[in-house]
Amino acid sequence: MTHRTDAGSTPPDPATMTGLEVLRAVRDSPEHGPSIGRFLGMELEAVEEGRATFVIAARPEYANPLGSLHGGIYATVLDSAMACAVHSRLGAGVRYGTLEMKINFLRTVPTDGSLLRATGTVVHLGRSTALAEGTITDERGRVVAHGTETCMIYG
Repeated sequence: MTHRTDAGSTPPDPATMTGLEVLRAVRDSPEHGPSIGRFLGMELEAVEEGRATFVIAARPEYANPLGSLHGGIYATVLDSAMACAVHSRLGAGVRYGTLEMKINFLRTVPTDGSLLRATGTVVHLGRSTALAEGTITDERGRVVAHGTETCMIYG
């Protein structure tokens, strides 16, 4: 999880930048990224048009009562990957929001600090809605969760 940072850099202005430009600025200067990412220690590892990848460590404080990774962490990182994949395809000033999300939890994940990678990809981008899908993989490359998401697009 290495990023280029520019001390004293200016936060991105989403009103004047394309979604891809905003996300690249967040990737390169994570201090300007969404506070949920900083709070959870989630980092935007890679972004290109129609695809975004986040990494997060499965930390002990993310455990559910059974001691494995809480489903809310899966949901948050997968939502971020899929929604940012959609964002990467949007023009300057175009906004979006998640309408619905579905997740299949395929494997339990221990909260041992291992890295998880969530990748979202745009399946369809229309004028008013977009569909994305995503997976979370563990350090061994096994899929631990899969999801789909519909986003509303509005200007």
